[in-house]
Amino acid sequence: MTKQKIEIEYPLATKSPNIIWEQISSAHGLERWIADHVTEEDGVFTFTWGEPWTEQDIRKAELVELVKFHHIKLHWQEEDDESYWEMRIEQSDLTHNLNLFITDFAEDDDADGLRILWESNLDRLHRSCGL
Repeated sequence: MTKQKIEIEYPLATKSPNIIWEQISSAHGLERWIADHVTEEDGVFTFTWGEPWTEQDIRKAELVELVKFHHIKLHWQEEDDESYWEMRIEQSDLTHNLNLFITDFAEDDDADGLRILWESNLDRLHRSCGL
């Protein structure tokens, strides 16, 4: 089955890339809005959803590319294709505030669910740090 590329643009209430960079590039930052627990070791991020006393979903993503204050690109280890997910910071020409661009891939029948998941995560990002 082919994968569909999903792109989401999320406006941020800041002009400083330092604030958002910490949230998208570090295990501590990602833990605030993407998963219940995130660790990073040698370029491999381990994302855990759920608590230790319940059923957990654990996925690992390899760091593919990182350009400080611009973007981070990751690839889920269990995926055997060329898909990736990326978070990119760009400045708006109109407002001069920053926007966060998310790129991800989903099976055709999972695209709407993945888009809803990202929107929920972005709401958590906004609530956790006011961006």
